[in-house]
Order: sequence, then structure tokens, then C-alpha cells
Amino acid sequence: MTSPTPLQFAPFSSSITPAFWQELTRLKLHVLQLSDAPVDVYASYGKGRTVQDRLTGQHVALTRALELDPSGLGTNSPPSQTSADNVVLTGRLRNLNTIEEFKNSDKAAMLDQLGEEIWQRMNSGGVAPTESELNPFLMITFADLKKYRYYYWCAFPALLQKPAWEVSGDWEDYPHDQLDLSALESASFQLAKVIEGQEGHTLAPISQATEFFKGVLPNERKLIFTDPSSHPNAVGWPVRNVLTYLARAHHVTSIRLISVRESSLRTVFISIPAPVPSTRPSVIGWEKNDKLKLAPRVADLAPLMDPTKLADQAVDLNLQLMRWRILPALNLDKIKHTKVLLLGAGTLGCYVARTLMAWGVRKITLVDSSTVSFSNPVRQPLFEFEDSLNGGKPKAQAAADSLKRIYPGVDATGVSLSIPMPGHPIPPALQEQSKKDVTVLEQLIDGHDVVYLLMDSRESRWLPTLIGASKQKLVMNVALGFDTFLVMRHGVPSFRPPAEPAGPAQPGQPYRGQLGCYYCNDIVAPMDSLTDRTLDQMCTVTRPGIASIASATAVELMVSLLQHPQGARAPSDVSIPANATTTAEPGEDGGEGSCLGVVPHQIRGYLSRFENLKITGQAYDKCTGCSRHVIEAYGKEGFAMLVQAFEDAKYLERLTGLDKIEEETERMMEGMEEWDEEVEVVEPEIQSAF
Repeated sequence: MTSPTPLQFAPFSSSITPAFWQELTRLKLHVLQLSDAPVDVYASYGKGRTVQDRLTGQHVALTRALELDPSGLGTNSPPSQTSADNVVLTGRLRNLNTIEEFKNSDKAAMLDQLGEEIWQRMNSGGVAPTESELNPFLMITFADLKKYRYYYWCAFPALLQKPAWEVSGDWEDYPHDQLDLSALESASFQLAKVIEGQEGHTLAPISQATEFFKGVLPNERKLIFTDPSSHPNAVGWPVRNVLTYLARAHHVTSIRLISVRESSLRTVFISIPAPVPSTRPSVIGWEKNDKLKLAPRVADLAPLMDPTKLADQAVDLNLQLMRWRILPALNLDKIKHTKVLLLGAGTLGCYVARTLMAWGVRKITLVDSSTVSFSNPVRQPLFEFEDSLNGGKPKAQAAADSLKRIYPGVDATGVSLSIPMPGHPIPPALQEQSKKDVTVLEQLIDGHDVVYLLMDSRESRWLPTLIGASKQKLVMNVALGFDTFLVMRHGVPSFRPPAEPAGPAQPGQPYRGQLGCYYCNDIVAPMDSLTDRTLDQMCTVTRPGIASIASATAVELMVSLLQHPQGARAPSDVSIPANATTTAEPGEDGGEGSCLGVVPHQIRGYLSRFENLKITGQAYDKCTGCSRHVIEAYGKEGFAMLVQAFEDAKYLERLTGLDKIEEETERMMEGMEEWDEEVEVVEPEIQSAF
């Protein structure tokens, strides 16, 4: 008879899928943020197995690892319940914020704390612990989300039983026909005994060991379990704490183990040679790395990931970081899913598109009718010298292609389109093409949430202004002077009478009336401003830096509006208290607003003075771009109404009543001239005081 030898346990190892790290990334960005509080995590293991090497014919033992996948992390429901082939364990994951915290964390204290919890469950005397509660695991991580490197260390706490369990005799195969394994479908550990006069084994959960084994001979006491080990003379790591529990809570000091593996049953008799102390044993369990040292592991996902997916996550990363400390209320999904139409792919269009991408906007459509010239690339950042060769590429498509090269995840489309303008008659041969162009423009505006007017002439903005107003879209307008700029949002028309008249805008108070559009201050209709211009008038002559300033301001205003509860209909804010913070949560101080701050109607910038002026402009009931008169005429007559505006520069003035204002003004001026002629001006006589 061989002398007793210590029972050996095959250490656990972790097996983590790449998808688990992707889920941890999502959890860190959207849920945990700066919190390093522990979260529940679930993992599972199966039966150990052996496979035959095709080359040598030898059988190779494969111990099953503890597998972690995204289904067991965060707010997801835990994996399917324990079965004979899939045993679920519950763990605790703590994601630390810096690599220094990860390195310097007191890992011994963490392991000892979890070991103490296991010990208390064993000795609670109340509700018996489950197999999962006896075998929790610990995982500490640091996620370097910029490089997609994940540092982690897993621990599988085990109470170090002293005196140790000893094996009596040799390991043997156990006959399959003598054991019904169906009980392992509900619990991975089962007690078993044979009752005289009954066939087969009687089973019970480990929590009933005291009563179940009363009067049973030691060699007839059996513990059946799903074993992740495939070692011929060692059992899996989870058995360790279960045996300690049986010894401490139920005074079981000898028992026969029946290890259930994928293709075999192994059995051996074990016992404890000396009384079991009542003090808590020490705790072991930190996993060794690939070099078999007690040290963390690193999962580097960057080489495995699709570069496009890497870029997609990197774009979102910088934006999500805003929500961690500065702007928890920032709704990034609303920005991301906003579809934006840029009318004009020149200097303004290029800068606006780049800023939109920086905010995470995914759908950008650019419209332009011109081609890239040699003067464009230095001022328009989406173009290169090659784009201007051979007559130049179409601007809209070249800009869209450039956006995709910068960030493949953007849905950028270029459309070459000429926009008809008032005061520019359409030749009969081009009437049909112009009608098609108008239809395309209507469809584009209808299919987007925000429209930017970025063209280089005043009259080219009229038709998109009218269509945007009729479809109640958010229209953003950017215009440049030499050293000045205008950024404004068009008011969204609402022809229902207000409950109370808004009245004039009051200093320091939001204006809640109808906001005006680009044409609301005009007393004449848009007309041809392109004919008979000198070279310096034909080219956009501005200070080079002003376009990027104006473009960024326009996008920031749009984003602020998207965060406002009323969106495009938000009242115009023109001031913020001097003692207020730079950002405000919606509803602070009893008000409502954007978490990004004020949402003015117009911003006029003066680069010569480095000043910005916030202005509120009211809608004009005789406006040629957004008044009821033009919108109703456009709705009834469609393209026929537009043709009249294109052909006759005075049509819009007659339609809106501006012509009557002009006539009345002329009559008043004539009356003033007559009054000047009739009144004799008498010079006062100056008398000397001396």
C-alpha cells in the first residue's frame, strides 16, 4: 500500500475573448467613467478533456480555463445557469483609472478581503453558501483606451487548508454505468451515498452534508463534481474551497472524490490526517502570467482590430471624455445621428465639415457646382494640389472623398448642383434642368436635419432659406467680410398666433418671439450681385483666419442648440451672468437651456477689434425668405413661383408688400422735400453781451 500523498489541485487560468475587452471599453466610456467601484462579472468553465495528437497519437490533457466573454460583464444578464458542461462563477471586476493605480494597488489586501468573505460564508450558520459563492474570483484591470492595451490580473481565492487533504491509494477510473450524472445539470457539486436496498446513488447538495452523511462509512461518502482539470492525478481549483467548507462547516474529514470529465470519471479517496483548526487559513490564488510569474498580463488588441473600427472608437473616445467630469448631461448620440447638409464646399464648407467630424457627426452631404482651382488648396483644407490639376475635380465630390480619407467612418457624399437664384433669369433651354436641380435640392433638405448656407453670394442663399423655412429645418448661415463675419441661425417659422405677444427683445433676457432669417432686415428683394464685378469683387477677399473662426462658431452654435430642450426653436440668449460657470445644466436656477451655454440668434465678429457681438433679430412679416407670403406661394405654386422670382427681381417685393413700403417711403421723402422748400429758416441774431 502506497503512503498518503497531498491532494494536488490544478490552478485555474483565465481565457478572455477580445469581445470582452470591447464590452469593457463600452462600460468604461458610457457607464463607469471615472468610477473604480467593483462591478459584477460572470465567467464559466467546463469539463476537462483530453485530445489525441494527430501526429504522435498521444493523448494531450487540456485543462479548462475560466472563460470570460462580453455576456458576463456590466449590465448584461449573467450567462446561462450552471449545467453539467458549463459551470458559472460570479466575480468582482475593478477597473482602475491609471496604470500607476493598477501597479500600486494593494493586491494582497484585495485577495485577503475576498478570502475573508468566503470564510464568513462558510461559518455563517445561516443560509448555506452556493458553489459559486464559495468560488468567487477577482479581476483588476487598467484599460488604455487610446492604445487598446488592457492590463489585467485575475485571482481565484482559495483557503489554504492545513492540515492538507491526503490521497489514499491510487487514482482510478470510475465506471460510468454506476453513476447518474443528471444531477450535475443543476449543481456542479453533489454529495452521494448508497443506501442498502436501493439501486444507484442517493444525492444531496453539499449544504446538507452533516445530515446526509450521518451513519455513513467514510469510504461510502462521495463528492461528485464537474472537474475542469484533465490532469490524471489532480483535481480542478474550485474543489479546494468546497472541501474546506465540508471540513469546517460539516466536519467531513474523509470522502471519496468522483471527478467528472469530458470523456472519463476519475476517483480517489482523500482524508485529513489531523484535527482541523478553527482559525481562518491563509489565502492564495493570484494567477501567473505567460512566463509563470506572479505578475499581470496584457491584452493588446490594436493589431487585431480593423483600423476603421479603431478610428471609430477613437473619435468617440475624446467626446465621451467630456461627459466624465465636465458635461455629464451632454447628449452625444443626438449629435452623432444629426444629418447635416452643407451648401457650399469652399473655404467655409471645408472648415465646417472638419469641425462637424470632430463633434462626431457621421452623415455629411456637401453640395457645390464648381471645381477645385489652384488657389483653393491653401485656404480650403479638404483639397490638395492634385485636386486642381486637369481643370480641377468637382469640389463637392473631392471634399467628400477627403473626409473619408481623414475618417473612413464618416458617411460623406458630394453632390454637384447649381442652385437657381433670384434676379438671375433662366434661359428657356435650361428650364427643365433647373427644375430638376430644385427637386434635388428639396429632397436633400428634406433628408437632413440641419442645413448650412455657406455660399459666396447673397442671392444664392435665398432658395435654400425658403425651402428650409417651409420644411421647418434648422438653417445655419455663415457669411464673411474682409475682417468681419456673421453666424446666425434662422428662426423656424410658426404661423400659429402666440398665446401672448412676444414684444421686443429686452436686454439680458431671452427673446421668445419668432426669430428672423438672413433676409429679415432687407427692404429690397435679393438681386443679381455677381454681374459687372472686378477681380477683387469676384474673389472672396478676407483675412485668411476668419473663415475657420466663423465656421467653428457656427458648428458650436448648432451643437449648443441640439443640447437645448427646444432645439431649433430655442429662444435667443444673448448674455450669461458674469459669475456663472462656463457650462450649465438644463434647468439650473429654475430656467431651461443648453448644457453648453447660451444659444444666441446672431453672432457678429470683428477681427480688427477681436470682438464678438451677440444680436437678436426678430422675424419680419414682409421678409422675402421666410414670411408667410412667400412660403404659402411656394407651397401652392411650386416651381412656377420660383421661376417668377428668378425672372423678375421685383416679384418678391410685390409678393411680400415690400414695394408698398418703398412707395410709402418715397412719398414721405417727397413730402419732406416740399416741407424744406416751404419753411423759411431764420438765422438767430447774436447780440454781444458787452
